[in-house]
Amino acid sequence: MSETVQEPSQAEATSSESSPSNTEALLVQEGDVAGDYLERLLDLLDYDGDIDLDVEAGRAVVSIDGGDDLEKLVGARGQVLEALQELTRLAVQQETGVRSRLMLDIAGWRADRREELTTLGRTTAESVLESGKETRLRPMTPFERKIIHDAVAAVDGVHSESEGEEPNRKVVVFKS
Repeated sequence: MSETVQEPSQAEATSSESSPSNTEALLVQEGDVAGDYLERLLDLLDYDGDIDLDVEAGRAVVSIDGGDDLEKLVGARGQVLEALQELTRLAVQQETGVRSRLMLDIAGWRADRREELTTLGRTTAESVLESGKETRLRPMTPFERKIIHDAVAAVDGVHSESEGEEPNRKVVVFKS
């Protein structure tokens, strides 16, 4: 009597790979790879900084804090930070074989920016609600637009959309 061994289907393999414990393990691995990559970068630059790894909202989050020179790694309006985040994502992808949605914060810049943008989104939404006139905000990164959209969504009677092409994509707030 012969025995037939079936390989798991692609759907079964994908579903088992995306179970909560596997997803969490992958995110922890992403954070570890990113932390090692960024630690080597800081060593090369001779910058001091403490690297903190976490998992929030289904993505690995890496924060670097504590060094005097870290502001240089943020750049004007976070441009250097955005570039470092993409390089770190590529390093993680090269190591894991999976596209990363890792979020990088340096010197608390993203956390501070999130607060500013939440306030901007809320006050813009309230202004549009009161005046009835749509408002276009200046061009923003995807990170910034997401925060604005979330803040606008929390105000009843208004909604937001993005328009334009990168790097000039902006949020428009409308009365519903």
